[in-house]
Amino acid sequence: MNDFWNAVVLDEVDGKRVAAITQLSYADLPDGDVTIDVSYSSLNFKDGLAVTGRGKIARSYPLVCGIDLVGTVSGCTSDRFAIGDSVVVTGWELSERYNGGFTGRQRVKADFVTRLPDGLSALQSMAIGTAGITAMLAIMALEDHAVVPTSGEVVVTGAAGGVGSVGVALLAALGYTVVASTGRASTHDYLTGLGASRCIERSQLSTNSGRPLDTETWAGAIDNVGGETLASLLRQTKRAGCVAACGLAGSSDLPTTVMPFILRGVTLAGIDSVLAPASRRAIAWQRIADCLPAEQLASITTIEPMSNIIELGARILAGEIQGRTVIDVHA
Repeated sequence: MNDFWNAVVLDEVDGKRVAAITQLSYADLPDGDVTIDVSYSSLNFKDGLAVTGRGKIARSYPLVCGIDLVGTVSGCTSDRFAIGDSVVVTGWELSERYNGGFTGRQRVKADFVTRLPDGLSALQSMAIGTAGITAMLAIMALEDHAVVPTSGEVVVTGAAGGVGSVGVALLAALGYTVVASTGRASTHDYLTGLGASRCIERSQLSTNSGRPLDTETWAGAIDNVGGETLASLLRQTKRAGCVAACGLAGSSDLPTTVMPFILRGVTLAGIDSVLAPASRRAIAWQRIADCLPAEQLASITTIEPMSNIIELGARILAGEIQGRTVIDVHA
């Protein structure tokens, strides 16, 4: 790579948040231990909020967008990595407090960096990205609360999105009976192809029954929606079940009661993939590498050039992106 490269930089212009592709150089790199020649990034809901200016994601300006990156170490002052190592970074407040992955080169703290797991290519790692790590951390939370394949059906909301798609595929690969909840009927074949046993319309979970508890239905759930949907899941979860909450595509509100918790022992497990401990994150990466079928991952992956990032950001916010979008930062 030469001494100049393109990056998607978010800045504040006349009081408005504006993202644009800008050429950067070594002088623009932040302080850090590990310099990475970036190969790919990925598109996540938070990225959509950032690049469209619709969400106050960045804490300071200017800031390089993109919460994920994968690449090769080209400079390092830490003894934990060496030049030539293939590494991945997801979360860790990239694109919020620190410059992110929509760039040809980045420098980060060594604590943010994970070696690319054996069995995964750079492209595959970004097809997984934050969405996939979030999905696996959610599954690990279900396991921590004794929700196993024999416990019963596990429902995934927002199932056609990034977290949902990887979550459905991972759960099915691990032997769970998966129910996919989606508002897009056109994705039913796609979701059953990933391993969902059946699909339900999201309206089945987005209406308040008016009761503090509903019929026990789900052994567990991965929720990407929040709001009434999350409240419905809690009312419908079986005794001692667990709901892993990792998104708020519908709402950040939670209109519920304590009844599911004190009468059925339901657990609401919050999933923080941004600052998840490095040790747990490494376990999640390796488990994905070990159990997610490559053909399933390929079937949910689209590669797009970074030059289209503003349009892609608007589309993911509109719910028009299916599966996972890998961003080629050199296109």
